[in-house]
Amino acid sequence: MEGEWVSSSSSSSEFEEDIENALVDADYKFITIDVGSYGRNSDGCVFANSRFGKKKLESNTLNVPQNAPLVENGEPQPHITVGDEAFPLKKYLLRPYGRHHLDGDETKKIFNYRLSRARNVVENAFGILTARWRIFRRYMEVQPNMVDRIVLASCCLHNMLCKVNMFEPDVQALSLPTCALRNLDHLRRNSTCESFQVRENFKEYFNSLGSVPWQLNVVHRGRSQN
Repeated sequence: MEGEWVSSSSSSSEFEEDIENALVDADYKFITIDVGSYGRNSDGCVFANSRFGKKKLESNTLNVPQNAPLVENGEPQPHITVGDEAFPLKKYLLRPYGRHHLDGDETKKIFNYRLSRARNVVENAFGILTARWRIFRRYMEVQPNMVDRIVLASCCLHNMLCKVNMFEPDVQALSLPTCALRNLDHLRRNSTCESFQVRENFKEYFNSLGSVPWQLNVVHRGRSQN
């Protein structure tokens, strides 16, 4: 999951800020998109007030599969979406541990690394979107009500191209500058005990049966660079 500010301007108004929240699958295709004029709201209430968060994820109307165990005979865990610190921690939405909560804990650093690897897909999807449609490389000089249509149409065309062109993202294309899309600021939101426990369960899994051979080396290499 990713959230982006979409900036636009018109001759009759100041700069406007819309927000695009999106879910992306493993093939860089947009599954669900919610774009709306939330720019006047504080960052803290953007996700809670969006149709995306309130009506689809909170009410579980996205046809998400039933809970399933991570390991054989284990306790069933929810299928989760992955976000960065711009999103609140929920039982269906994992976000990384904040830096002030790491305290040299290697297991938390490994969790953050695994989460970051998963999030690369959605970040690359937005990079591909920007590389394909040049309108996202500058402020959109259109009326605010047209911004939503441009974003939705671009995402639909992006999905169509993904179906006919199987590809890995072009790293050089993903680094192109963009003015219209900007990352959301980090949020601090209250989370439930159940949400914290779900994150702990995935952390334990990533550090045991769900580990990958190179994760320790990556974490250690990051430590040596700091």
